Amino acid sequence: MKTLSRKAHIVLGSIAAIVLTAMSMLVVVFLSGGTNAGGYAFPGPARCTAPGLLGTVINVTASDMGGAMMGGSGMMRGSMLLTADRTTVAGGEVSFFVTNVGNIPHEMMIVPLAGTQIAGTRPVGRDGKIDERGSLAEAAATCAEGEGDGILPSAAGWITLDLAPGRYELFCNLPGHYWAGMYTRLTVT
Repeated sequence: MKTLSRKAHIVLGSIAAIVLTAMSMLVVVFLSGGTNAGGYAFPGPARCTAPGLLGTVINVTASDMGGAMMGGSGMMRGSMLLTADRTTVAGGEVSFFVTNVGNIPHEMMIVPLAGTQIAGTRPVGRDGKIDERGSLAEAAATCAEGEGDGILPSAAGWITLDLAPGRYELFCNLPGHYWAGMYTRLTVT
């Protein structure tokens, strides 16, 4: 029987490592339900669509960096984002289509900004949430309109409302999410 050279051992070892890595990835995808199943491992494009949304449609994206990023209060500032595809719209009927591209549930609430108040400056309570008084609506249901328990990963939720001219803050109010950076401003003209 012939003995393999050092170079052959390295090549065979590399091939074995690649094959085992690929098989491991396939097992994870299979066990998590696929790459677009809404599972926590591999978020993908939204798996649900809204019925015909009325008025101006704002696409909102909720994202996180792989779930809770540990910091002093459980999450790191800036580890989560809530972004909108526009920051200014005309007053009247406005629909928000909120897609969760993160790894944990999210929601979107809309509250008017008073006077010179700046988005992201509301006080966060001991429960990790901000005061929701004055909220006009929320998109927090998976593949549905309105309130719910949060929009699951790789899914969407939506709301439609009549907005008067003014400044508004869009935010996620699940515990710690606002503090971690899930807010943005919207101006209605």
